[in-house]
Amino acid sequence: MKTSFIKHSMAIYWIIILMLVLVACSRSEQSENPSPSQTTHLILQPVEYKLNPDEPAWKLDTTPVDLTWFVGANWYGHTWGESLTSKYVTEKTGVSVKFEVPSGEASEQITLMMTSGKLPDLMTIGSWESAINKLWEGDQVYALNELAEQYDPYFFKVAGDGTLKWYRQENGNTYGIPNDSYSPKQMQATGLTAANQTFLVRKDLYEAMGRPDLSTPEGFLNALQLLKDQYSVYKGQLISPFFAQGNVSYGMTDYLQNLLAIPHEKDGKFNDRMTDPDYINWLKTFRTAYERGLINVDFMVDSNAQVEEKTSNARYFMMIREWNGMAAINPILAAGAYPNSYYIAVDGPQSTQGDSAGLFPGNMDGWMVTMISKSTKYPERAIRFLTYLASEEGQRDVFLGKEGETWTMENGKPQLKAEMVQLLDKDRERLEKEYGIMDTYWMLRNPAFVNQWRPEKAPSVKQMEEFANKQADMDSGIYKGIDPVGDSDIALAWSRISQNWEEVLPELITAKDEAAFDKIFENFLARRVNYGFNQVMEYRQAELDARKAKMAE
Repeated sequence: MKTSFIKHSMAIYWIIILMLVLVACSRSEQSENPSPSQTTHLILQPVEYKLNPDEPAWKLDTTPVDLTWFVGANWYGHTWGESLTSKYVTEKTGVSVKFEVPSGEASEQITLMMTSGKLPDLMTIGSWESAINKLWEGDQVYALNELAEQYDPYFFKVAGDGTLKWYRQENGNTYGIPNDSYSPKQMQATGLTAANQTFLVRKDLYEAMGRPDLSTPEGFLNALQLLKDQYSVYKGQLISPFFAQGNVSYGMTDYLQNLLAIPHEKDGKFNDRMTDPDYINWLKTFRTAYERGLINVDFMVDSNAQVEEKTSNARYFMMIREWNGMAAINPILAAGAYPNSYYIAVDGPQSTQGDSAGLFPGNMDGWMVTMISKSTKYPERAIRFLTYLASEEGQRDVFLGKEGETWTMENGKPQLKAEMVQLLDKDRERLEKEYGIMDTYWMLRNPAFVNQWRPEKAPSVKQMEEFANKQADMDSGIYKGIDPVGDSDIALAWSRISQNWEEVLPELITAKDEAAFDKIFENFLARRVNYGFNQVMEYRQAELDARKAKMAE
């Protein structure tokens, strides 16, 4: 009986050995001749990797891998692999990055790459770019939620406050993750709104003039007259009265309308802010200023180089300008020959009711959107790398660098070393090239994390930021970027209207009298209807309704 049992056991043993050999041979054949389903990279998770929704999956595989990353900004000049931060991140995660930037327009280059059928592994493109919809609708990029479910469920914990919901498409998928994205809830909790629109004046000149009221048309014109009569040359410099950032398309349109707190909607209907009486009244104020010789056309024709030269030498009296554009210049002016020649934020043009400005805050769209292309050979490493970068750990690594070398922990809070703060103030180019910290690699920057780690701003910068935060309309981010873009008929109609407005506004400001102003404006309103303005308003209303529905979920 014992012998029979041994024989039976041996038979089972050899059967198991034979089965293992056959399985090994079968796997070898499959490896040499993969089936179509095996060549698709989006496959079931290998058994040796055990996913945990509470743990980042990048730690499961840190073998070296190279990813190409398209950054849709032709001015972006940073590389990966030379700075301390990029070396540290590669050493930690195994991921090396090769950046690519467009030689011209980002959308045009993306379109060309789509035609070739070869896209970079990762792509970061402006949230306003028409190429984004082409990529999503053309099935050129992965749904991030599907990749996360398969390769790294921890992604859902770090994707941002409402980000996946905000960018979710009709098919239920989300294809991109934004940087610099703010939700109203986040702004309320932190008090940081990302508002950067301000009305700025040169501090010493403004105070020498007795801090004139610039909020009413009368006060505005009186201040310009005083400037012309007594301060046209100030401290040896010829002073330019006024500058508007982005000229017609931005500074004198949306930006000025925000200063006037003109509502974006009334009774749930999208409002045509262009025809608001307060806005028209202020455009007529600028016409009067031009007629009296108090302003000239410089602010509409100056090149970027001329603007920067005047700004660097504090030659403007007042500016409709984003404060962060002055963040580097103000401290230099404050440390110069005339310490009070820097710019401060004050109340500028206001409505007839004297309402405080309603400045655009940050919004859910963010600045740029990052996607994973279906051309990549490594979708699992790509989604895990994005998860890492979006997490608090990744944000700290990329923004502050390596602990002990660029920052230390003090009282439970990360602090940049003093030498890094000095470089930030005096040699930002070296800071970014050698160390790669702060805003060098901003592609997935989350303000909720990084803003708390920034060094204390100089008083000349902090005043502008705090003023903008106080005047920010935290709920108005929903209206940002609501106009149609792309190649659709409605987008082309809006483009035609916008281009015509850029031609018309200088005509309004230089009109010989109010009657001529009114005629020019009436003709513009008639033309824009012919171009398709009513359809544009319908589009805006539908987009607004859709956005409200998302926010309500």
